[in-house]
Amino acid sequence: MAIYTKEEARQIMEKALSFSTADACVINMGGSESGNIRYARNTVSTSGHRSNQTLAVEASFGKKSGTATIDEFDDESLKSVVKRAEELAKLAPENPEFMTPLGPQTYDESISFVESTANITPEYRAEVAAKSINPASEKDVTAAGFLNDSAGFSAMMNSSGLFAYNKSTNVDFTVTMRTNDGTGSGWVTRDYNDINKFKPEEAAKVAIDKAVMSREARAIEPGKYTVILEPAAAVDLLRNMSGAFNARTADEGRSFMSKDDGTKMGEKIVDERVNIWSDPLHPDVPTSTWNGEGMPLKKMKWIENGVVKNLAYSRYWANQKGVEPVPYPSNFIMEGGNASREELIKSTKRGILITRLWYIRSVDPQTLLYTGLTRDGTFYIENGEIRYPVKNFRFNESPIIMLNNLETLGEQVRVNGNLVPYMKVRDFTFTSLSDAV
Repeated sequence: MAIYTKEEARQIMEKALSFSTADACVINMGGSESGNIRYARNTVSTSGHRSNQTLAVEASFGKKSGTATIDEFDDESLKSVVKRAEELAKLAPENPEFMTPLGPQTYDESISFVESTANITPEYRAEVAAKSINPASEKDVTAAGFLNDSAGFSAMMNSSGLFAYNKSTNVDFTVTMRTNDGTGSGWVTRDYNDINKFKPEEAAKVAIDKAVMSREARAIEPGKYTVILEPAAAVDLLRNMSGAFNARTADEGRSFMSKDDGTKMGEKIVDERVNIWSDPLHPDVPTSTWNGEGMPLKKMKWIENGVVKNLAYSRYWANQKGVEPVPYPSNFIMEGGNASREELIKSTKRGILITRLWYIRSVDPQTLLYTGLTRDGTFYIENGEIRYPVKNFRFNESPIIMLNNLETLGEQVRVNGNLVPYMKVRDFTFTSLSDAV
């Protein structure tokens, strides 16, 4: 097994650290056990299991650092990897942004590990595949999906006395359903720490229904439309926006958060109903309670009532500015409302329902303008009902403009380790059509 207990990891890392002669030494150790099943054309194509373990040593002499990795943990191997890291450090140029390793820290107890997820069997994975394939076959639809589950640990120790350890589990599922006439496509994604929250029948039904509904899509004129963004459609734009909450790029005039006399800290940038925070102990999206530098992660507000409340400061940049470091978030949580997807549709006189976005590319980092395409289920809404499927669009939109044009917030959904609500947004900009299904 590649998953070591806290004490087993500590003993191995202490042994490695004992071989170090460097001015500073940081050791990272991790391991995972994961399984998967993949299917296409309504047939399982591959399944497998992976077991990985690794230990990385970063040795530093002054501001010169070298790193070496290994996957065997006997004494001779540990001694060898430490020696190699030190040899590389002596050959390396100085890093002007080098920071001395952190001393001992206090961390909250993580809730990111669920035993039942760690115990998923090949038989369970096969059942998940069957719950996509069988109903798809009955609807003249072809399923292609992938399920991956994992359990793992990560640990850190350094020569300044820091030690951190975390165990976590995760399951990721995605399936695309295509109608056999080639004109309809539906898609769904699900991810959880706790496998007991996953309902494969429900997920498959969502994708099948969208595939059947999206047959023979019609072309309508591009332009500005009211849109209902499903969480999987909104998450990538929001995640790109979260990258702007970086104090250094803001201070250096390289991001949306920059302005001539400083940053937009404390300014209202979006609708006052927008509240975004991070929380490693949120029961629906738990994460590790420490980051890659060993800094503790706590609940942190990023936008409150539309106002920028915090920017992330690395240890180096915080030191340059004379402030306390603010770790970048390990998840983001956007407050939602009570409206269901169906209620949002019912309240829309004329608009577009978007399942997901893809091939998103930056157009202008200063305004956070992005372009990309819709896919896998795009529908025209009229007088509170889905009337017909429409051909996919290319969009040009900024998440900042999107969150200023907010009409209604719906229910929150976990997607890609974050919590994102359904959103109804006015004047979303579509610039052209795409013939891709």
